[in-house]
Amino acid sequence: PTSSPLHGNEGARFFGTVCLLISASHSSAATGPTLGVWVGISRPGLLSRAKMQRSPCLSGSASGVTSTTAAPTATSPRAARRTASAPFVASQLCTMTGSKRRLTLSPRPSASRSGAADSHRISVTASASEEAPPKLKCIELDPDLEHFTPHLEYRNSLYKERKQAIIDAEGSLDEFAKGYNKFGFTKNDKGEIVYREWAPFAQACRVIGDFNNWGQNDDWSFWMEKDDFGVWEITMPPNTIEHGTRVKLRMETFEGQWIERTPAWIKWAMAEPGVMGATYDGIYWDPPAEEQYRFKNWRPKRPETPKIYEAHVGMGGVDPKVHSYREFADDILPRIKKLGYTSVQLMAIMEHVYYGSFGYHVTHPFAVSSRSGTPEDLKYLVDTAHGLGLQVLIDVIHSHASKDEVGLNGFDVGQDASMSYFHTGEKGYHWVWDSRCFNYTNWEVQRYLLSNLSWWMNEYQFDGFRFDGVTSMLYNHHGLNYVFSGSYEQYFGFDTDVDACVYLMLANELIHSINPEAIVIGEDVSGMPTLCRPVAEGGLGFDYRLAMSLPDMWIDILKNTHDEDWHMNRIVGTLCNRRRGPAAEKVVAYAESHDQSIVGDKTIAFWLMDQEMYDGMSTLTEPPNPVIIQRGMSLHKMIRLITIGLGGEGYLSFMGNEFGHPEWIDFPREGNDWSHDYCRRRFDLADRTDLRYHQLQFWEESFLALEEETHFMSDEHLLVSEQDEEKKVIVFERANLVFVFNFHPADTYEKYKVGVREPGRYRLVLDSDGLNMGGEGRVPHDWIYFSDPEGIPGEPETNFNDRPQSITLEILPSRTCQVYTLLPEDDVPQQAAVSDYAAAPAMSSVTVEEEDSTTTRIVEHSRRVATGSYWQEHLNQGQ
Repeated sequence: PTSSPLHGNEGARFFGTVCLLISASHSSAATGPTLGVWVGISRPGLLSRAKMQRSPCLSGSASGVTSTTAAPTATSPRAARRTASAPFVASQLCTMTGSKRRLTLSPRPSASRSGAADSHRISVTASASEEAPPKLKCIELDPDLEHFTPHLEYRNSLYKERKQAIIDAEGSLDEFAKGYNKFGFTKNDKGEIVYREWAPFAQACRVIGDFNNWGQNDDWSFWMEKDDFGVWEITMPPNTIEHGTRVKLRMETFEGQWIERTPAWIKWAMAEPGVMGATYDGIYWDPPAEEQYRFKNWRPKRPETPKIYEAHVGMGGVDPKVHSYREFADDILPRIKKLGYTSVQLMAIMEHVYYGSFGYHVTHPFAVSSRSGTPEDLKYLVDTAHGLGLQVLIDVIHSHASKDEVGLNGFDVGQDASMSYFHTGEKGYHWVWDSRCFNYTNWEVQRYLLSNLSWWMNEYQFDGFRFDGVTSMLYNHHGLNYVFSGSYEQYFGFDTDVDACVYLMLANELIHSINPEAIVIGEDVSGMPTLCRPVAEGGLGFDYRLAMSLPDMWIDILKNTHDEDWHMNRIVGTLCNRRRGPAAEKVVAYAESHDQSIVGDKTIAFWLMDQEMYDGMSTLTEPPNPVIIQRGMSLHKMIRLITIGLGGEGYLSFMGNEFGHPEWIDFPREGNDWSHDYCRRRFDLADRTDLRYHQLQFWEESFLALEEETHFMSDEHLLVSEQDEEKKVIVFERANLVFVFNFHPADTYEKYKVGVREPGRYRLVLDSDGLNMGGEGRVPHDWIYFSDPEGIPGEPETNFNDRPQSITLEILPSRTCQVYTLLPEDDVPQQAAVSDYAAAPAMSSVTVEEEDSTTTRIVEHSRRVATGSYWQEHLNQGQ
């Protein structure tokens, strides 16, 4: 087939013929039969040979290759290893000691496959003399993938083949992904307006809009011409279309029907203001130079540990209305920065006709949502964030698209999949989301989606993406009515959509080539291995996976489990259930997101306190039901700290949840009389120091500051030394910090011994029971804890909780958590390595005294606490 610089290869777009030849080669007593497997794919007119080596069968190849060799009857325990969203397997990572468990997350030793599996191994090569290809790096790092080498090699070879086809046709992946310079409305060197649209099914096309009275004239002006690749084109004189005026495309289908559609590459679209049910029109966006926004700030570098604030601009304010990009930039971004977040993730930026879809039913992927302002307003928001040192991520929805014909789906009129953005039949329809599924094998679809990523990064300076619905992309069953047990066979088989995987590899390579500091997060609930390994290793290339199992666990516990029945092993196991070591895949932990805030569900704060939040959050009066409020405040703080402490290498929270927002989210709709009362965020509540919301917000600000100072999320050292089911206590180490949690609803422990790694002095740096955090102030804040040696040197089994040292805490109150830090040997007063986040902002911090006076100070402090004078002093000082 022929190709052109603009349109690429016809065969690569429309055809994916696969031919297969399996021929018996030589056989020997030593090696057994050798089979030659040829997989020919017409992209672009090349015959590639897949070299496959595996045992015992060739499941997972998209070409449909399978072996008649029987699989071993025994399943390898390594192949069935539990993964990110699978149930935690304590026997693999834990050792039991009575009611206590110790969990160590460290690189797992590899084991070679042998025995029955080896007896069934087959070799698939081109010839007996040809050398085997080098093993993919991802397989070297994770021996469990060895069994799936054919699938991974096929996926990788298909990725390389498609990338090379793009390079041959377009020059580079980057140029291919700049389709917005060729399609849609552009200008040539003469200032003429050029409009191109891919619509191979159309029999005739004409541009209409305000500029030509919507095509009411009977002449043949503004008709377009079609080339051999299904692309329609027209060149119009300069200034034919005015900036900000409406445009559409009128097409004749193969059945002779005339339809009008918004251009697929339109940069802005909006409905007529004030008209209920008004349809969306494309807006020709080409502002004069003096109205174009110019970026002033450099993009910030990628944070070592991303702390992400998930936000929706439209509801990002106190007033019951749709808020603007500029309001969000001026009013909300400074709040996000002060809280300690490093990144903001913006939802609902791509235009969507239905506001209540939270932006997930995209109709115009290249258009800025007009509800909150213009493209120039959005640029102002991004630039303002960069000026504050915040990265800005955008939700990208390439897993599906709205089925509304106003949008991209309007270009599907029943034609063959080769001439459509979407698959046909059941494959092209997501029955749960009621939306359309993209055809990732199509050349122009790849151009469209890759260009969409490039557009948001280059035009608006976004710093990365959160890919929505990745699980739906990875599997032909979309993850619907399917339970992922953690067995690797579920990830690399015939259910896998290899074409979608290849697209994601191309997408992630493109993103990181545009900006090496970009962050790309995949929303995957299945836990597919290699999702977050680099493309160069054979992985899909994401930087982080969203730990979607964590909020599910917390909501399930709060809904279905009494406090005294909480299982410490379940909490630790779920939070730690991710790949570490050489094949580590980073995850973003979160206790709740926007999903839990939507009407019909409840946030963690709502599950804990429910209607009591409306009358019981004043700090000046006793709440009507103090037990519920105190329990809710305590567990809200504990859940969020243990999630960031154990759950991942990044952290995320939805706006408002940091202070326990008291209301759900309900978008304006007919059922609520189109009200915005529940489609806003009550930041004013968190700003009032007489409300407990302010204390919850200060808790969030404090542990985020501690993380930013120590970067404990990115530290390799993570060890759970205690998870006591009877006492409901969890103790773990991360970096040089010791986290202690007491989830028991009633029991407070005195003189509680905690195992630690290093000898030395330890100091409290964070306390959920502090008066400034809404606690009861039972933990002394100015003590120094000296470690004691444990066990016999050289005999770890004699240690305390397998730790060579211990410290004895004066008190561990019920439903509280504390963080202690190891002080360096050269620590001097007022120059500690870690700040004291346990002290209130208004309270004079008690400094670390000289070592020779420590004993006297502890005795005096104990006397003051016992007599009550300690707390009376603080009350007298208004603290």
